[in-house]
Amino acid sequence: MAAFANGFDVIDCKPCGFKHIIPIPTEEELEKAYKEDYYTREKPLYIERYREDLDWWNMVYARRYEILERHLPAERRRMLDIGSGPGFFLLNGAKRGWQVTGIEPSLQAAEHGRGLGLDVENDFFSEKTASRLGFYDAINMGEVLEHIPDPAALLSLTYRQLNDSGLVCIVVPNDFNPFQLVLRDHLGFEPWWVAPPHHINYFDFDSLSRLAERCGFKVLHKEATFPIDMFLLMGDRYIGDDKLGRSCHEKRMNFERALCKSGSGRLLSDLYSELSKHGIGREIVLFARKARES
Repeated sequence: MAAFANGFDVIDCKPCGFKHIIPIPTEEELEKAYKEDYYTREKPLYIERYREDLDWWNMVYARRYEILERHLPAERRRMLDIGSGPGFFLLNGAKRGWQVTGIEPSLQAAEHGRGLGLDVENDFFSEKTASRLGFYDAINMGEVLEHIPDPAALLSLTYRQLNDSGLVCIVVPNDFNPFQLVLRDHLGFEPWWVAPPHHINYFDFDSLSRLAERCGFKVLHKEATFPIDMFLLMGDRYIGDDKLGRSCHEKRMNFERALCKSGSGRLLSDLYSELSKHGIGREIVLFARKARES
């Protein structure tokens, strides 16, 4: 057993190839959690904070679109965002000339995206909704796979909805990473990153890469995001302290703004790519191509 929290065990599941909780919540429990409760009870300030940080988010999203655009011809700009949240990733793409569509289970978030003038369907991505949505040159999944009972099934469906040689961008938390393990095993921290029932699955760079490859993708590029856990190692105990956590996040944003605004965005990407090789960083950002079907 890798961890225990809120009545759930986290197991390192060899058949799945990644860690996940047991028992896994039912479809009915998840539908209630994400359609009704997520942005009202679990993340009431999420959209407000998103707006406050929008210049930084646009910088983050621009870097991700740049990577996608490097690997696709200019005429292929059809994007689906699975779990599109309040819609700002889609809006960034639309301003770059992409044809964008979102699908989002939370009514509050979907309506926010529609309020931005975006095409957003309020539902879960499934066999049924995929047939309506059609095919895409790129599909984005930001902070989705950790919430899904069957990540392999979702990735396989994503594969089928991509046009030939299409791209997927996946972002998930990088959990049980080296910094977190030092904090847990040597500095007395509880495994705060274990957050059932909302976070079902727990990935690292290797397990996410293996899952993508098993579902037919060829991994093109991997990056970390800023290793925010580093602040804990330096004595800033922000867990459960929203004010201090916000301060640490602002320092992270300032660091990235300084590099990007100085024209050193590629340096930032190279740095985060190097961190990924050591398993360090708070999130995993993985780009992969739909391999040719045999």
